[in-house]
Amino acid sequence: MRHAVALALAVSMSVVAGSVWAQNTASTNAAKPAAATCNNPDALGVARTIQIDTESGPGFGFEHFKAYDFLREKEVVLTFDDGPWKGNTEKVLKALADQCTKAVFFEIGKHAGYYPEIVKQVMAAGHTIGTHTWSHKDLSKMPFEEAKAEIEKGIAAVSIAEGNQAVAPFFRFPALRHPPELVKYMADRHIAMFSTDFDSFDFKMRKPEQVVASVMKKLEKHGKGIILMHDFQHATADGAADLLKQLKAGGYKVVHVTGKTPVEPIAEYKDAVLKEMGGGLDEAKPLSSVIKDISN
Repeated sequence: MRHAVALALAVSMSVVAGSVWAQNTASTNAAKPAAATCNNPDALGVARTIQIDTESGPGFGFEHFKAYDFLREKEVVLTFDDGPWKGNTEKVLKALADQCTKAVFFEIGKHAGYYPEIVKQVMAAGHTIGTHTWSHKDLSKMPFEEAKAEIEKGIAAVSIAEGNQAVAPFFRFPALRHPPELVKYMADRHIAMFSTDFDSFDFKMRKPEQVVASVMKKLEKHGKGIILMHDFQHATADGAADLLKQLKAGGYKVVHVTGKTPVEPIAEYKDAVLKEMGGGLDEAKPLSSVIKDISN
């Protein structure tokens, strides 16, 4: 039997009637837009929003971290890795919006640099944006300083893409491989580590119905959980709407996870990202407002 969350974690839980964005609560941050009112009376919605104090670098997801369990039976946390990605992330965002629900996106720094407009869409929709390294390398095979740079450049890139905002203090290791020295580094940076309760293995699938079946079958077995998916994958993006409908039909409820104190990028890594990716990412207007095809 999984244990309840220890009081020392200082995870505050609150039941919410609607979905309100609480990702970045530090007073130093610019004001964030509230999520739109839900107009779908049959939507999956958000059952609860919880806030995690990440000061000690706690780990979540029973595949690797077994100290804390904040989910009740039939509750899920939706997480998406490896984005943002053109075409796919927008489909996932639409599916989530149609069901008035929220997710956690663990974004790759390089991808955030490619598509800052999509990062801002994820942010504006009220989802939690964590990080997933700069280029998705296996950190367990790298010297500490190189692995540290992968982590920090990822944080810096997402921060820049958000418009120089602090980032949610959530991180997921590529391939879920977390060397002890980097686990300690997460604690030093006050960043929570997310594994998963179960992996959809959607990266092995080509059809959306396979992704949906995988998630629902594993949920039936586990009863609840932090679900790992990838908005980078076409099949997942195409199957997201149906998956959310099946979660609703199955009586599952979504928990939105937020961080108490966002993490600030380190200046030297921010400079390195801007040097590699080019300036202007943080101030870029939406592509559609700058470039228009007038050939027809």
